[in-house]
This record gives sequence, structure tokens and C-alpha cells, in this order.
Amino acid sequence: MQADEATQAFPSPAADSLTSSIRETLQTWWGFDTLRPLQTEAIAAAVAGRDSLVVLPTGGGKSLCYQLPPLLSETTDIVVSPLVSLMKDQVDALEAIGYPAAAIHGGLSLLERRQIYDRLRAGELRLLFTAPERLFGTGLLDSLAAVGVRRFAIDEAHCISQWGHDFRPEYRQLAALRERFPQASMHAFTATATPRVREDIVSQLQLRNPETLVGIFDRPNLTYRVVPRTDKTGQTLEVLGRHAGEASIIYCISRRETEELAAKLTAAGLLAHPYHAGLEPNQRHRTQEAFAKETIDVVVATVAFGMGIDRSNVRLVLHTALPKSLEAYQQETGRAGRDGLAAECVLLYSSADVFSWESLIRRGSESSGLDEEQAERFIAGQLEHLHQMRRYAQAARCRHAALSEYFGQTYEASNCGGCDVCLGETQNLPDSHVTAQKIISCVARVGERFGVRHVSEVLRGAKTAAIQRYGHERLSTYGLLANLDQRTCENLVHQLLDQEYLARSGGDRPVVTLNARSWEVLRDQREVVLLEPRLKKAIRSRSEADDWEGVDRELFERLRQWRRRVAEGRGKPAWTILDDKALRSIARERPDSPAALLRCKGIGEKRLADHGAAILEVIRGGGG
Repeated sequence: MQADEATQAFPSPAADSLTSSIRETLQTWWGFDTLRPLQTEAIAAAVAGRDSLVVLPTGGGKSLCYQLPPLLSETTDIVVSPLVSLMKDQVDALEAIGYPAAAIHGGLSLLERRQIYDRLRAGELRLLFTAPERLFGTGLLDSLAAVGVRRFAIDEAHCISQWGHDFRPEYRQLAALRERFPQASMHAFTATATPRVREDIVSQLQLRNPETLVGIFDRPNLTYRVVPRTDKTGQTLEVLGRHAGEASIIYCISRRETEELAAKLTAAGLLAHPYHAGLEPNQRHRTQEAFAKETIDVVVATVAFGMGIDRSNVRLVLHTALPKSLEAYQQETGRAGRDGLAAECVLLYSSADVFSWESLIRRGSESSGLDEEQAERFIAGQLEHLHQMRRYAQAARCRHAALSEYFGQTYEASNCGGCDVCLGETQNLPDSHVTAQKIISCVARVGERFGVRHVSEVLRGAKTAAIQRYGHERLSTYGLLANLDQRTCENLVHQLLDQEYLARSGGDRPVVTLNARSWEVLRDQREVVLLEPRLKKAIRSRSEADDWEGVDRELFERLRQWRRRVAEGRGKPAWTILDDKALRSIARERPDSPAALLRCKGIGEKRLADHGAAILEVIRGGGG
């Protein structure tokens, strides 16, 4: 079943008793009376005890699909999650609305574990979160059998598939749940899964005739931009300038790069922390906690900072280099705008990234312990994923359409209004064809024996020792692009490599070479279009404009400050108190009574009781 793109409104309460119950429960606990596409179907499958596979994009609301059913059926359901941080964030958010939930993990004291087991046996819990290792490595299964657990939700279910981007062997143990709890229903949830991965999830979990619900992967609230990388630090600062005071995640390929870039951003006056697997666990934990509690807004990270991040109001995800696959890119950019509000995803791209990844993939294969045939298959698969990512980055077509098509879905809109291409931010280089001919001629003149840097230095008329040693200052192509700086010239060479008008040798010191297409360009048999290696001024997307319409910005900031104080006092992530969508709703409506406040999005009865008086005081101009 495929989702409709529009938000799904409930029918009248009399039309359907289940729908009426869902609506009432949703309003009471969460302060909403509508669901997103496919949430109703997923909840209905769970209530009916039918297995399901639910694939919704990040921010698509998959968590609610397993949070709401146990309230309707008054049962205790189990959620299997891969990371402690994910469990804690969800429990914090649920406790903030009075929802009876808990998590069992290794970080608990003996007393805390006993208290949770007591609540479990007493039937007080509606959701219990745990990891696969904890589920099978203790006596927890016996306790679950004793209370008659009838539903298991497997979060981040793609982790069970070796074809997924984040395979975790411990997830394979979950198949044993089918034997131990034959009457229980199983519900697999993931934000990213190709058809091959979906088939593997069904097989590995032994799902029985599951209700398969695949949502639309497109995230219309995200604005995608691909920018030729010419000055990583300068371009990063420029993009961050559009998000001052907002949560931003910056991804780098290597650990060293995260630390170097974080230091440069800090020196520029920003509070940026690095995050990667090589740091001490306590340091990683402090950074993660500071980001969740909004005491820092910028994290410079490797992909290690990903799945466990549940901050709903990330407004920017910036990649300083090419991700290794479109699946990884979709998962990482999915950290932005989880609250449904506008967010920006920027990729700083150079074709040099492709060669860096190719080297890393081959080195990873050598140390994997795979036999020769397996290693070749692994490398081929990884390189295919990489080249799909490269084609996305270099294509001058709608980014939303390209991502949708990769995941097997069509994109109907002719203009998304939310990417660099459709917003008209890309620009062709004047005299592209002539410039390409100059570059290709230079590659031929240096004998196809040098790399991108040297070719660019010859074209610019540089006076390097290498140029003088080889006599390349006497070439006819010397200084033909003297008007360009080094970064810009290298970028144009990389564009020709991307479009396969030039080739590049393998090895640790690759050189630029000609191919059949190179000669066709020189003979004017092929026309070349190059892009200006810079981003025109970013244009506000339709989504961003709509999100702020009618919002009192000054009041919104006062509400943010109040939220931060409350969160700090409770030691909880700020977004678990109230998310940005709720704050903007309040700042737009400016309610003057508890009844009016209850009509704002995200304000349920529990939040009204806890925070209503303080919020109304902030609206009146007080400190709350």
C-alpha cells in the first residue's frame, strides 16, 4: 500500500469506532487530532494483532504507530531499539505527556531495574524499550512471557538486513521471538529500506502475511542543495550563517576532519563540538547530551553521530563531502526537520570524494576477512552505491525527484520549490565549451602523466618547482585560465571528470587522462556545459516561508528561552518539553486562556496542566 501525500483527516467519530478512539486518544495525550499518511493503517494493524512492515521516512511519524496501540488496548508492548540514546529520548518525550513508559538497559542501577520490573508485572507500563542484547541476555523474556506480551515493535528494522546500510548482527536474534511468542504480532519499522531490504526484513523476522505500508519517501519540508566544494571552511560558515542559533549537524568523512573543522568553527565564534567513534565515551556522551539539551547547536561528526540523534528541531544537515550511498544520505539528511518544519540539507561536493571513498572501500575489503570472491562482490556493490550517489550530486535536475525515483517512487511535481535546481540557484559557466577544450588540451600537453592539481597549476600559469622542472611553462596551454584561482580551476577539472569528458587512473597517485569523449569535445562533436563553482544567493523555499507565516518571531524566541530553562531544570532534552511546531503554533495564535492554549498544536491535557500557566505568562510578557 502506498501513502497519499496529503495529511489524513479523520472521519466523524460516529463513522468508525476505532478511528474515533484514535482521535480521542491522540488529542488527549499529544494535543493533535490528525495523523500523517499510513499511521491509521499501521495502528489498525497493530490493534488487530496482524504483523506489519511500516516504512516511513524520517520525520514521518513511525514512533506514534507503536506508541498509540497499547493505550487503545491497555496492553504492555515491547519496543526493540538498537541504541540506549534512542530509548532514553523516547521515554523522556513520553513521560513529558504522562505516558507510562520505561527502558531497560545496562546503564540502570539494580534498584531502577527492580522498579521497572515491578511496574511491568503490575501492568502499569504501556511501552517497555530494550535492546536485542538485553532482551536475550537476561531473564527478561521470562518476565514478558509471564505478563503475556502480545506485541513486539522492532524499531530501525533495516539493521536486521545485511543489505541495509547499518547492518547489526545482534538483530538476527530477533527471529527467536517468533518461536517463544507464537501468538504475539510483530511490527517492523524503518525509515529507509529499498525493496531488497524490505524482503529481507520480512524473511529474517518471519513476518506472517504482514500488512506492508510504504510511505512516500519525499520530504517536502527539506530543501536540498548541492554546492561545488571550493572552500570547505568558508562555505560551511556561509551556510551556518543562515541558521544562527539553530541546531545543525555537519558530517565529515574522517575523524581528523571533524576535529579540525570544529576547531575552525569555534575560532570563528561558533560553539561547535566534534563527534566520532575515536573519542572517549564520556566525551561523546557529553556532546550528545549538550546537543539534545540545546546548550550547543553545532556538532561536527562522522556518520557515528546519526541513528541515536532524535532532536526534532535540527534545521541544517551539511555534508562536507560525498556520502557513500544514497541510502546513507537519505538517513543522515533525515535528521533534519523531524518536526515537519522547514530545514536545509547542503552537500559540498567534489569528485575527489569519489576517489577517497574508493580507496576506503578497497582497504575495508582487505581487512574484512572475506575470501576473494566475497571481497569482489562486496567492492562491486559498494562502488555501485557510491556511483549512484555521485550521479545524484552531479545531475542538474530536481533533487526531490532524483531521491524519490531511487527509492522506486515517482515524483509528479514539475518544480519542487525546495532544491537548488528548481529554485534557480545553479548557473552555467560562460564559455563552458571553450574552457573545457582548454582543460582537455592541457591534459594532453602534459602527456596524461599528472594529477588535477598540477594540470590546474599549468592552466593558471603558476610558477611551481614541478612546472619549471618539466618545462611546462613553455606549453601553449600555460596560463590559459590565469583569471581563475586554484580551487575554481580544480573544480572545473573535477566537473569534466564527473561528466566523463576526462578519465582518471587508479592507484594512490591518480593522473588525469583522455578518453574517446575528450577527443569529441576537442573536435566540437560534443557540447560541454560546466556549472559556476559557487552558489548563488540561497533563495527562501516555499516550505520555509509557509512555516513562519503569521508567527510572532519575538514571542517564539521568548518561548524557546522558557523551554530551555524548563528542560535544564528537569535534565531533559528541550524538544521533549514542547517541540518547535508547538512553539510556533503558540506564537502564531497568541492564546489568552487555557482553553485557547489547548487548541494550539501539540498541547494536550498533560502539557496544559504542567506548563499552561507558565506559557500564558510568557505570552503576556512575563518570564514564565
